[in-house]
Amino acid sequence: MNKPSIIVIGSSNTDMVIQSAHLPEPGETVLGGVFFMNAGGKGANQAVAAARLGGNVSFIAKIGKDIFGKQAVRLFKNEGIDTSSIMKDRDLPSGIALITVDDKGENCIVVASGANAGLSARNLKKFKEKIESASILLMQLETPVDTVAYGVALGAAGNCRVVLNPAPACTLPDKLLRNVSIITPNEREAGMLTGIDVTDLNSAEHAAKLLQLKGVSTIIITMGAKGALLLHENKFSMIESPKVEAIDTTAAGDVFNGALVVALAEEKEMDEAVRFACKAAAISVTRLGAQASAPFRSELE
Repeated sequence: MNKPSIIVIGSSNTDMVIQSAHLPEPGETVLGGVFFMNAGGKGANQAVAAARLGGNVSFIAKIGKDIFGKQAVRLFKNEGIDTSSIMKDRDLPSGIALITVDDKGENCIVVASGANAGLSARNLKKFKEKIESASILLMQLETPVDTVAYGVALGAAGNCRVVLNPAPACTLPDKLLRNVSIITPNEREAGMLTGIDVTDLNSAEHAAKLLQLKGVSTIIITMGAKGALLLHENKFSMIESPKVEAIDTTAAGDVFNGALVVALAEEKEMDEAVRFACKAAAISVTRLGAQASAPFRSELE
């Protein structure tokens, strides 16, 4: 395989999904419908989404020495992803996610991180030259924050474009953010990073400006069915999402990020790249599953 233009560092999980009429309240038991298992994990989802859309992708991750890990690697290879940087943890199992999806397509998720939590900065050091030579690095927050900080620092040192999807939501140190080229929070994540309750376009713009002050040059706040707010070169743009009937939003953000880095690797203009990502995410919510919902390039064209 040629040198990857896109490196994704992050989590790999097996998703165990139950469909139900509604999401359970605390203490409530809901009799659900269909159960199925699917490959997931934010890092893996984004790597698969990027590969399906034509990206030359290498995935750096850690799995357990179990059937879930073996199956994940086999699926990545089938998608054309370079798996030579996937490590096996001697002690921890592969990650697992328990997901409930209601009849409106909304979901709730609990993750047992397993080997994902064992992915360390020391592990990434083995791939220093590989990371620094990539054109784009994409990371998320289902691995330890210290590992993410080290990864984005390596990417910044190598002058590659560093994209951070700050999910699941948590606070991040400004030092980490200064090494990020593009950040892609949703409304809740933008609120967690800035302390602003992001509920509409005005509050989203306020949050984006604060993130810019923290050192991130380009901010993309995804806003669900409304689309995405882009702050790039000190200019705001609201990129609308195609209107679709959603049945499962589980990996919409991951598909968005995978599509975004593919468009950027192809040197599309930023607003065009965001529009491409919105289109891919819109297709994904019309399907069940995480990686299974990621569209192929032909479907966007």
